[in-house]
Amino acid sequence: MINRIDHVGLAVQDLDASIAFYERTFGMHVVHEEVNEEQGVREAMLAVGDSGSYIQLLAPLREDSPIGKFLARNGEGIQQMAYNVDDIDAISTHLRDAGVRLLYDEPKRGTANSRINFVHPKDAGGVLIELVQSAPEGEGGH
Repeated sequence: MINRIDHVGLAVQDLDASIAFYERTFGMHVVHEEVNEEQGVREAMLAVGDSGSYIQLLAPLREDSPIGKFLARNGEGIQQMAYNVDDIDAISTHLRDAGVRLLYDEPKRGTANSRINFVHPKDAGGVLIELVQSAPEGEGGH
């Protein structure tokens, strides 16, 4: 059902400063950057070597966005763990059948045209788990 760790999402106050830190300190580089108005974030995906996994830096566009609220409550740090899946609809059905709550009734648009949904943290040991179905090649995928 789960292919790999897709990314770890980190809530940050200053996206540019955080990008510079990861580039300078760990030699990572940005492979994708965008503004997602619906989610209220400016974000950057940084490749973790050639592993196929990423660090996602998330800076709020406004204080009332989910990341803005997270930062106000918790400060900077790990906001979510994301797993790559082949079929988000099938895994969503499987999870709901197992009594696991998802945040959205239907997947939403995520980074680089991916389809995403989240497992409620109360059903996952306090961890916000993101499920990511990558966009097909040529449609925005990493």
